[in-house]
Amino acid sequence: MESLIRAAFLVICLSLAGVAHVLWLRSPVSRLLSQPVDQGVTLRGRRLFGANKMLRGFVAMPPATALAFGALGGLRPIYPPGIMDALWDLSALGYCALGLASGLAFMLAELPNSFLKRQLDVEPGGLATSTWLRPLCFVLDRFDSTLGVLLVVTLALPTSWATWGIALSLGVAGHALFSHWLHRVGVKARSL
Repeated sequence: MESLIRAAFLVICLSLAGVAHVLWLRSPVSRLLSQPVDQGVTLRGRRLFGANKMLRGFVAMPPATALAFGALGGLRPIYPPGIMDALWDLSALGYCALGLASGLAFMLAELPNSFLKRQLDVEPGGLATSTWLRPLCFVLDRFDSTLGVLLVVTLALPTSWATWGIALSLGVAGHALFSHWLHRVGVKARSL
């Protein structure tokens, strides 16, 4: 039960931060930070990460995740005993710090996948045309951010393999829902 509660906590916090992230991306103010993370740098004539990886995402996701972790983690003392005891014994500030690191890890974990796709000539926001590359990109797109978060959390706190498995399963489902929502609100060109 502890693994399920911890995984659910992580996914709920990341989902709340994701909502804040999408609202930020839809705001006119965020467009002021639309500079690409790679600053146009190329390798082998191809962009490092592409035009879709912008500073505005890095400005929103880490603090939004810190707030979500801090808010839900800070409520830990009033949760029912089974939930309170299953979560990590951290202060609200400790949860904020874990959330900030997790939000940064969420964003950084997407970069290797973007780099790989640019080097293999997959357009930003596009689908791979190769039959072997398309499923690989699909899997990487669904797991990269959650893996980054789980790695950071595991480095900071005891985290079971069961928590990893549950969080990855819930994270993939959440990622699919967010991709669909981002497409519906006009942030992404395609749903999945």
